[in-house]
Amino acid sequence: MGYSSSSKFPLLMPLMVACLIMAASGSNFHNDFDITWGDGRGKIASNGEVLTLSLDKQSGSGFQSKNEYLFGKIDMQLKLVPGNSAGTVTAYYLSSKGSTWDEIDFEFLGNLSGDPYILHTNVFSQGKGNREQQFYLWFDPTTDFHTYSILWNPQRIIFSVDDTPIREFKNMESIGVPFPKNQPMRIYSSLWNADDWATRGGLLKTDWTQAPFTASYRNFNADACVWSNGASSCKSNAPSSSTSTNNAWFSQEMDSAKMQRLQWVQQNYMIYNYCTDAKRFPQGLPPECKMS
Repeated sequence: MGYSSSSKFPLLMPLMVACLIMAASGSNFHNDFDITWGDGRGKIASNGEVLTLSLDKQSGSGFQSKNEYLFGKIDMQLKLVPGNSAGTVTAYYLSSKGSTWDEIDFEFLGNLSGDPYILHTNVFSQGKGNREQQFYLWFDPTTDFHTYSILWNPQRIIFSVDDTPIREFKNMESIGVPFPKNQPMRIYSSLWNADDWATRGGLLKTDWTQAPFTASYRNFNADACVWSNGASSCKSNAPSSSTSTNNAWFSQEMDSAKMQRLQWVQQNYMIYNYCTDAKRFPQGLPPECKMS
């Protein structure tokens, strides 16, 4: 299928929103992120406006946010590795630490020139994942920057691409499904070699004659509650400033137009959904699948 324009912290007291929202707008990567590995393969350029990660046969590279967040709307523009990217993975995700970590994942699985990337999503709560949904994109993500967003509030997690929702994971603690809500998370991204599994189950290997492989980032924005020294920048039980535009994400739901867009993506571009994989769950599908 080608591209087509067609079809670990103590329990936080309940946050009934607030908010001194900390927004990293007009972002500068020097201020917001640290390059954490890659021995010079990660670079910040253009006065802090652009970050690039590179991968060669010796090493990949990665970065993480200086801040930790507990709820927020996180936007980042990415331009993925062009050409023959088979075997490479560009990961962009939120994660806490420890053995019962929470995590919200975007992973971009490379492919041969002209074949589509696979966008892999997952949600971990209390160390348990196995909630994969995978998609093709309706554009070529290597020719220009596109915006990949995570909206994370106490009720839901919404994954979006260019403001089109592709996945919603609702808080279903009422039926015993853990939901990420107590552990602050950092933003991480990495570009690495995963040719043992990434492309066609590992059949296609990385072509190192094409190295270095490079992914680019710009226009990071976080309307989010920053966690620092055991406290959130969002005030609990504050007056209802949550109705203001800046804080709308904290109680945001999808309206009918967004729901239609979500259904369009899932009907036309979803290629794997754990909730329909009965062979994988012989004891029965996970409980959240039965509610959706």
